[in-house]
Amino acid sequence: MSVLELLVIAIGLSMDAFSVSVCKGLSVEKVQTKHVLLCGLFFGIFQAVMPAIGYFIGSAFANYVEKFDHWVAFVLLLYIGINMIKEAKQEEKMDADFSLKTMTLMAIATSIDALTIGVSFAFLKVNLLISVLAIGLITFTLSCIGVVLGHKIGSKFSSRAEILGGAVLIILGIKILIEHTFFG
Repeated sequence: MSVLELLVIAIGLSMDAFSVSVCKGLSVEKVQTKHVLLCGLFFGIFQAVMPAIGYFIGSAFANYVEKFDHWVAFVLLLYIGINMIKEAKQEEKMDADFSLKTMTLMAIATSIDALTIGVSFAFLKVNLLISVLAIGLITFTLSCIGVVLGHKIGSKFSSRAEILGGAVLIILGIKILIEHTFFG
């Protein structure tokens, strides 16, 4: 997997966290540094840890599915992409709660897709450390930006970001399938 592909996946995965961060920014009267950092850290850390967990789960099965691993990656990316697009059409609940429990639950909910991507990483044999660092740092950055943008711009942007992220993951899945089917 190329650096560009990894960056595109990281950006695509971070769109759920970005959307929730936009809503968090909308929910507060005054954005404080702690709001920005809480969203960035919670979402960034969970988005980085989940692919690592998925990678180890997928590695346990990689030898058994090596002949059709590109199909597994394609199906997982397609599924995640379609779900992101569907979720973008649902209205996000705006909640000004930044408690440990709320932030943990939101971070888990927004990083489930990253767990699945981690499984496909095992089949694609990517560099795990570089992948999780890229995903975590990009999610941290975009989540921080999302809080500020949400407060300034409003809710119009979050659903479009999720649709774009979903479309990107679907396109990457198709690319992987084509490369392995016709050139692999």
